[in-house]
Amino acid sequence: MHVFEPSKRRLWTVVGKNKEHWVDPDSAYCSCPAFYFGKTRGKGKCYHLESVILARKKDRVEKIVFADDEFDSFVHGIVESL
Repeated sequence: MHVFEPSKRRLWTVVGKNKEHWVDPDSAYCSCPAFYFGKTRGKGKCYHLESVILARKKDRVEKIVFADDEFDSFVHGIVESL
């Protein structure tokens, strides 16, 4: 979980086999192809999303703090990698 201070904005990412994926556990979303294709076929969550949900339940979330002025470049990097 990436937390931006002082606004407390949060972004979740999970490192997959080949790259990092953006995850929104509150909206049950993951940016990985398996999530997209699974949803189009009526399947449930991908393993990235399941891992975030499990980490939250077990209180095993790694928190990385950034300054608010780093938010735009961080999001740009995530979007660029999609």
